[in-house]
Amino acid sequence: MSSLRHDSRLYKLILANTLSSMGSGITMIAIPWLFITKDGGDVLLGYITLFSTFCLFVITPYVGVLIDQFSRKNILIYGELVGFVVIVSFVIIGFLGFDYKTWHLSVIYISGAFYYNLFYPTIFAFTQEIFERTQYKSLNGIMEVQGQIASVVAGGMAALLLPVLEIKWILLIDACTYIIALSLFLTIPYRKRFKKEQQRESFWLKLTEGFRYMKQYPRLFLFLFASFMPFLVIMVTNYTFPIYIEAVLEADASVFGMKSMVYGIGAALAGLVLPIWLTRFGNEQVIIWTMLLFTLAIAMFIFFPYIIVFYVLTLLIAIGAAGTRVARNSLMMEVIPNDKIGRVDSLFRVVGLSIRLCLLVAFTQMVANQGVVNSFHVLSVMMVASFVIIILTYKALAKRRPNLQPAKAM
Repeated sequence: MSSLRHDSRLYKLILANTLSSMGSGITMIAIPWLFITKDGGDVLLGYITLFSTFCLFVITPYVGVLIDQFSRKNILIYGELVGFVVIVSFVIIGFLGFDYKTWHLSVIYISGAFYYNLFYPTIFAFTQEIFERTQYKSLNGIMEVQGQIASVVAGGMAALLLPVLEIKWILLIDACTYIIALSLFLTIPYRKRFKKEQQRESFWLKLTEGFRYMKQYPRLFLFLFASFMPFLVIMVTNYTFPIYIEAVLEADASVFGMKSMVYGIGAALAGLVLPIWLTRFGNEQVIIWTMLLFTLAIAMFIFFPYIIVFYVLTLLIAIGAAGTRVARNSLMMEVIPNDKIGRVDSLFRVVGLSIRLCLLVAFTQMVANQGVVNSFHVLSVMMVASFVIIILTYKALAKRRPNLQPAKAM
């Protein structure tokens, strides 16, 4: 931890990530709310989310290859640049006096989803590459706190700004954060640690490397996939929670913004204590307990449709999801080789996206015909099944843990 405290790369990375997360976070809170306040907007949001998820499903394997083949720093820089260009285009439209149409909001929402799908896997591989193995637990805890502080600020700003500020001003804030983050990434020293794979290897082999690697460790795959489920559930609730707040809680945009703020506080608290827990109990044990907390909390949304309880449960799922994510990330950094981490991570994302597609199709119909509460029944069953898999694979994984150390990257 002391070495991280004096590492300027960490501070530049944190500031860039914070600013970028804040700007895009406010936008990604604002756009869904604008949708659901329109007639039929809740169903329309479901179809747009479904479409963007399908697109992500198609491109995610290629993102993994991109991350493992090219400079992670350059990918981050170009990602910020493209994000800036897209958002500033819509800022110009707004300031020219044009009204934002449904297709404008759809493009902004889909481009934000694409940005997340590129940015976070790249940051994950980038930090594994530039920092040392002994720093991973502390590093993941710090990054979680940073990310959630950004979410707290984004949620708080959204709660304050959405009722009083036009969307063009929110997009302007987002555009500014992209360009500042880009400038910070440019200043981080970086040298690619491993060599490119030989060009004679076919693209198909490169694309399927994550699957072929994890095929050697089936119990590890099941454990990592089951522990990926809280993240998957959180992504699905980005669609269901706005509708739950509006239809079940009968609340306004301030509750939606405050929900993001409360979630960020809970996840940040988890990030502060997780390095201690991980050192004392190990990654796998922490995953078990945080998965259990998340599973219990997500089921409680069915039975307690009250605003104050909603905030408490949001706090608990935040701790559970953040705890599982930090412990899982630390485990993956410790056992997956850096030259394969992008494709292994993309494997889980692709499988997760396929499940998200199925859920969004089902939930869009549920919302239209039966209401949003039934979706939480489905999510609860999924989490119980995932927790059972965690328990069944934990002991076998623990016995084989010494054999899962990755070879050093070339």
